[in-house]
Amino acid sequence: MKLWMTALLTMVIVFSSLQVVGTVVATDLGPVIGAPKLTVLVDGRKVKFQGGDPLMENNRVQVPLRGVGEALGAEVDFRGKAVTYVKEGKSIVLTLGSKTALVDGQNVTMDTAAKAVKGRTYVPLRFVSENLGETVEWDQVGNWVWIGGKDIPTPEEIGIKSQELDKFKKMIDPISGLYGDGQEDAYVFTYDQLPLKVGDRVIYDVWKIRQNGKVGLRIRYSAAFSRIYYLSSDTKGARVRGPIEAMRIKNPDQTYTENYRTDQSIDEILIKDTNYAQFTIKQADFIGFSGLSRKSIFLLENPFN
Repeated sequence: MKLWMTALLTMVIVFSSLQVVGTVVATDLGPVIGAPKLTVLVDGRKVKFQGGDPLMENNRVQVPLRGVGEALGAEVDFRGKAVTYVKEGKSIVLTLGSKTALVDGQNVTMDTAAKAVKGRTYVPLRFVSENLGETVEWDQVGNWVWIGGKDIPTPEEIGIKSQELDKFKKMIDPISGLYGDGQEDAYVFTYDQLPLKVGDRVIYDVWKIRQNGKVGLRIRYSAAFSRIYYLSSDTKGARVRGPIEAMRIKNPDQTYTENYRTDQSIDEILIKDTNYAQFTIKQADFIGFSGLSRKSIFLLENPFN
């Protein structure tokens, strides 16, 4: 009984400390530097481009010629200066450097042109996608382009299999309440597999920010969210982080952007780390999301190390 009461008291102190620490950072510490990566999604899945990333030019998104065509199920051919897309009876022919395209045999004037960027051929994303019969939506909040459907899959739906929880327990301090007797397994996913629906929440994106010389994280969710935690294979105990409530953003699309610190003095209490101020995001192997499920824990492989 005495041990149980000690553990309970420790949890109360820890969670109270987390809430206080999470609200002390005001928004007047200087500008926040860092933005989500320009990303293209087809039917809710990120498109992987070979040879270059999407780029924005004059409010138009340009992408490497093959990635989007193949993601949309089109046949892609590139000969000389001509790029050809064919899908289900529709055809598009773009000529490098020209604003005139051939769509189903008819000349169509574009507001931008296919162009060479660092030796790679880039094409106008919206023009190609819409003329292959797809809907295109610009997501100002996420810096994303949605093409086609917007259904977000669960980890199981994209083939992520559960792992034994025991392999992660040594990295987690049980007193933090990050897992309990009812939790059985862990799901590990990568940055490229976002967005994912977990329970009644969607995790959209994660990116680094810097403010007043300090590095932190921003995470976009479908609803306001609670704690995350950093796990490192060389450290016994999770580094728990509460959201900075004063910096919480409710976006126009009703999603939320939460802000989290990297180093925090609570580590000295939770995991006895007197050098907590030296911790960097690169040292974490996983970023965990607390409170998503009573059965499983969910871990993002750290994309910043």
